[in-house]
Amino acid sequence: MTARPKAQPGKRTNDPEGLRKRVLDVAEASFQARGYHASSLGDLMAAAGVTGGALHHHFPTKKALALAVIEERVAAAVEATWIAPVQAAGSTREGVRSVFEAVAAELEQQGFVRGCPLNNLAHELSLADPDFRTALAGIFSAWRQAIADKVGADQQAGREQDTDPQRFAALAVATYSGAMSMAKTTQDSAVLRDCLNALEQGVSSARAKRRRRVLRQYKAF
Repeated sequence: MTARPKAQPGKRTNDPEGLRKRVLDVAEASFQARGYHASSLGDLMAAAGVTGGALHHHFPTKKALALAVIEERVAAAVEATWIAPVQAAGSTREGVRSVFEAVAAELEQQGFVRGCPLNNLAHELSLADPDFRTALAGIFSAWRQAIADKVGADQQAGREQDTDPQRFAALAVATYSGAMSMAKTTQDSAVLRDCLNALEQGVSSARAKRRRRVLRQYKAF
């Protein structure tokens, strides 16, 4: 592999995609660390090392930049962190457990908690603009549907017959989102494992209650 020639001082390099990626990298990091409203375009341009003209060529407005971060980066993070691992797992429960444990372990190694990227922006932007709300809601919807589809696949394989796919998916997403919010507030990733245990125990308890109810109805005939 030959090395790419270095740009000569004073000469511009024609790499629009690289520039666009650099701006997205900087914006994504800033929105998560400081928030959308606290991240000025001037600060983002300085951090990315781009001019206003170059920035606005790719992102005409700050809103357009934020939507790109949501649709390209946040959606991809949910796909990589949640959807792909759950789909690849042997069962829904195994997938959900593996995600909670993997995230907890990563946060422990990292030493601090910035929170869930989707949660962070949803809390800040959902009421600020309908386009932000629609984009964020779409990611939540895809996340929930992926888990529900996995439950459906489990049911076709003869498992999880007492589980409502949509309700379980909503509970799993809500549990994780709440756990990440608490972990961010307390700067303690242990709450993820506590919430995972509560989720598993709660689902098991609900299944046992349904089975007892069905058994009583059966005996009544």
